[in-house]
Amino acid sequence: MSSDTLSSIRPWREIMRRKSRQIMVGDVPVGGDAPITVQTMTNTPTEDVGATIDQIRRCEDAGADIIRVSCPTAESTENFDQITKAANIPIVADIHFHYKRALEAADKGAACLRINPGNIGSSERVAEVVRAAKANGCAIRIGVNAGSLEKDLLEKYGEPCPEALIESALDHIKLLQDHDFHEYKVAVKASDVFLAVAAYHGLAEAVDCPLHLGITEAGGLIGGTVKSSLGIGSLLWAGIGDTIRVSLSAEPEQEVKVGFEILKSLGLRTRGVRVVSCPSCSRQGFDVIRTVEALEKRLEHIKTPMSLSVLGCVVNGPGEARETDIGITGGGAGKHMVYLSGVTDHHVQDGDMLDHIVKLVEEKAAKIEAGEATAFDPHAVKEPAE
Repeated sequence: MSSDTLSSIRPWREIMRRKSRQIMVGDVPVGGDAPITVQTMTNTPTEDVGATIDQIRRCEDAGADIIRVSCPTAESTENFDQITKAANIPIVADIHFHYKRALEAADKGAACLRINPGNIGSSERVAEVVRAAKANGCAIRIGVNAGSLEKDLLEKYGEPCPEALIESALDHIKLLQDHDFHEYKVAVKASDVFLAVAAYHGLAEAVDCPLHLGITEAGGLIGGTVKSSLGIGSLLWAGIGDTIRVSLSAEPEQEVKVGFEILKSLGLRTRGVRVVSCPSCSRQGFDVIRTVEALEKRLEHIKTPMSLSVLGCVVNGPGEARETDIGITGGGAGKHMVYLSGVTDHHVQDGDMLDHIVKLVEEKAAKIEAGEATAFDPHAVKEPAE
């Protein structure tokens, strides 16, 4: 059954995406009806080419669609072409004030320039950057941030507010449009969830370009994940957003994982194993917390979309297992029930459970990839018996 059909049956699940025009970031489409992409940013010194490429590889393995790399110095762009050539995903060059870094990055393979046109000086400099972007097929990402608003806007509004962020974005957009450049996307980030969400809602009504979502300086892994999920998730739920970056004080691979979890929770992207698990209680037939931790780690290599339920007892276990590809519910005397495609299938002993579940997931993923099976859909319409 198609997602459209499911939405018609369950309209409360439907997300109507804002209509935006599409741009290309390298070979990755952003906006329009393209999948919402997940981005992150390297934190290695860009001058250390080997370390930067190694980190990009880890982010690629985690599922990143696009990755941003800082270019603050001439040394950082000196060997930038080695990084762009080695990467398997498009590279966004992060530029703040030095327009020459943008020119160098564009010439050395950047797929996109993250730049605020108003920060780099004269109209002639903006024109140079636009010429370099056009010549090299680069997109541009305008990155407005509540923490670095222009002084005149702070004086006008008194503090960072949605109107100030939107006005800044529109000012930067006009600078690009004045040079007949339209391959841009825009972010209006803030660390304040309310401010960011309000600014994105206002900007979404004012422009038709793709929007890059993020709650900036969100915090550490747990706090930042919560803030980002609230902010980015509420915007995506409202249909706003074409590409996302979860900003965490954590390794960039973690940002990618959290980004995908946000998209998976809203049914907007699927990748890897979606785990349904209980919080555990005294009814549990096995250590749910440690089991889920171990399974998530051991199944990180699975990229095939599928589902796994891990519940400690038979109160909610059978009901959740009926909705997943593979399920396990805790039983007595160290003997647990395994479900396949929503149906009870066999038992497994406690000591064998982890290895057994991993093996089942790997086998199902391999069959799906080979076209010999499909991920279980509990809502699929069953064909009538002949």
